[in-house]
Amino acid sequence: MTGKPILYIVVILAAVSCRQRQDDNFHVRPFPQVEVPSMMTDRSEAASFLAGHFWDEFTDTSDLGYCDSSIVNGVRIGELEQAYANYAAVLEMVPLREAASSVSGLFDRISAVERKDTSSNVFEVLSDMTSRYLYDPNSPFRNEDIYLPFVKGLSESAFIPDSRKPGYGYDARMCALNQVGTKAADFVFCDKDGRRYSLYGIRADHVILFFSNPGCTACKQIMDELNSIPRVAEMIGDGSLAVLNIYIDSDLEEWRKYMPVYPDNWYNGYDPDFVIRTEIRYNVRAIPSLYLLDRDKTVIMKDVPQEKLFWWLTADN
Repeated sequence: MTGKPILYIVVILAAVSCRQRQDDNFHVRPFPQVEVPSMMTDRSEAASFLAGHFWDEFTDTSDLGYCDSSIVNGVRIGELEQAYANYAAVLEMVPLREAASSVSGLFDRISAVERKDTSSNVFEVLSDMTSRYLYDPNSPFRNEDIYLPFVKGLSESAFIPDSRKPGYGYDARMCALNQVGTKAADFVFCDKDGRRYSLYGIRADHVILFFSNPGCTACKQIMDELNSIPRVAEMIGDGSLAVLNIYIDSDLEEWRKYMPVYPDNWYNGYDPDFVIRTEIRYNVRAIPSLYLLDRDKTVIMKDVPQEKLFWWLTADN
């Protein structure tokens, strides 16, 4: 995504006393932000530098700060939350592989802090923030491909109780489904008259795969927004875009009642064999869920926040 500001940040050198100090004189430091070298004037180059070095100062194991319920390594938790939001924005400015590598590096760095001092709260707090920002279905920054190396690390970490590792392992397997750049899983669907089609049988330059439910307010909002974009109707009309609106639950009577709401120029279907859920071909954690595929059904966007899909549809591609 373009158009978001690059964070040109000043390095703050904070002399922080040991975390062990319990008197009233311990220091709270600002989040130690990274400075982009002055010779980096290119926006993408600066974003890459930030992605690679955002956490270097904060996770420096030679200088660990005070921790309690409201302070993480010397930084107030509210300020750390804002720093993580800035980091999530930086991840959107760099290529997917680079963003995933940055998150993998973050996991390695907080693991090093935990090895240095097991009473530190850095590992726990940043693990929670990473999950909330990159995996929560309601997060505008969610991205399973970027979260994958982090949750895979959690599933194998010595710092995670054995009882929790299977849950993280399951999440890692779900994140690995239908990654950007891979072929989407094919499936059969039926229309309201029971005629059978397949995802791979749809011929269009791009396919919007839209998992929805009848009566879902957020789904209706997406439908209305797509219908309000003139270019969408034009692309559907010339065959360069198809929208597959798919229902994966079992109340077909309710789905058929809702049929007049669905646009006539879309593919509106249901999963007759329930394979999408039972065989977990897609990690549909929440409805609505949106994917963008190319002509060969290669994934371009995966469970993408709707604003990003709308931006793609209105931008010059």
